[in-house]
Amino acid sequence: MKKVALAHDHLFQIGGAERVLVILSDLNKEAPIFTLINDSKISKDILDQSRIVTSPLQKFPAISQLFKYFLAVMPKLWEKTDLSDYDLVLSSSSAFVKGVNISKDTVHVCYCHAPTRYLWDDKEEYIGNLPEGRFLKLFLPRLLDRLQVWDYDKSQQVDHFIANSKFIADKISKHYRRASTVIHPPVKVNNFQVSEEIEDYYLIVSRLRPYKKVDLAVKAFNNLKLPLKIIGGGSELRRLKRMAHSNIEFLGELPDEARNKYLSRCKAFIYPQIEDFGITALEAMSSGRPVIAFAQGGALETVVDGVTGVFFDEQTWESLAHKVLRFEEQNFDSGVIRQHAKKFDESIFKQKLLDFINTI
Repeated sequence: MKKVALAHDHLFQIGGAERVLVILSDLNKEAPIFTLINDSKISKDILDQSRIVTSPLQKFPAISQLFKYFLAVMPKLWEKTDLSDYDLVLSSSSAFVKGVNISKDTVHVCYCHAPTRYLWDDKEEYIGNLPEGRFLKLFLPRLLDRLQVWDYDKSQQVDHFIANSKFIADKISKHYRRASTVIHPPVKVNNFQVSEEIEDYYLIVSRLRPYKKVDLAVKAFNNLKLPLKIIGGGSELRRLKRMAHSNIEFLGELPDEARNKYLSRCKAFIYPQIEDFGITALEAMSSGRPVIAFAQGGALETVVDGVTGVFFDEQTWESLAHKVLRFEEQNFDSGVIRQHAKKFDESIFKQKLLDFINTI
């Protein structure tokens, strides 16, 4: 029997990466889960807490809020995480977990959600968004340069990369000079239902962070004066609320049942960001609703133009507004949209992953 270990960057939020980890843990029910920190209040509903092994960072009070300030020590903590006794390590990575300590006989398969964003594609934007402060402006860019070298070196020690989309496979090739196999992330299609009642609103479900470009949608709908509902929370919430007119409603974080009801009844799902893959767009399609998406990133692999949604070509509020004005909901068949979403169901993900592991 092979000894298997799972490794994941951190557990203090639930998103697409964590959903992949849940599937990995279901497929390997005895495997321990190594992570830098774990917020049990958030992860207890999806993962067996007895299997989770954390780093010394876990001992710091309020570590979930302070986590980003420990950037410089994260690589070293993973290097000290000794998994050399395991035959197979499955890591779920968008940061430094690929640097975990293994032996020459251990096979390391990395499911890569993205090469570490703030070291590669988003590095300049990340530095540009730093708060004012001479020390920070001088220190952090140099740190990021060193971490980029470390990240590249550790990527060469991974035996096999799995990319969550062709979009990310291209980035793995560009930044790490490594080939990868594309296996799209899982969507629990059966958790979503098609509604016969469609209401008069458009919908966004998203973490409210700058790269999600929700401000672009707020500007578009301010000018369109059409109803837009926004589900989610995050650092951008206050700014977006100040920008928004009365036709835009912020619903905050919602339980899955309420969230899914809104998904099933919207006229269309608005998707203005560039995502590595983009599970929420597929959740909307699982609910039979068309998606109005920016034509870059993972959306190009999930949205079928004219069948399950439409694309706008420029990441501007004007381009989005123009597409919404021309959007005709009656041109889309909810059954066809949902049937397309089933191609990304978690059962298919599990089978592809098992086939890959058996092959190697």
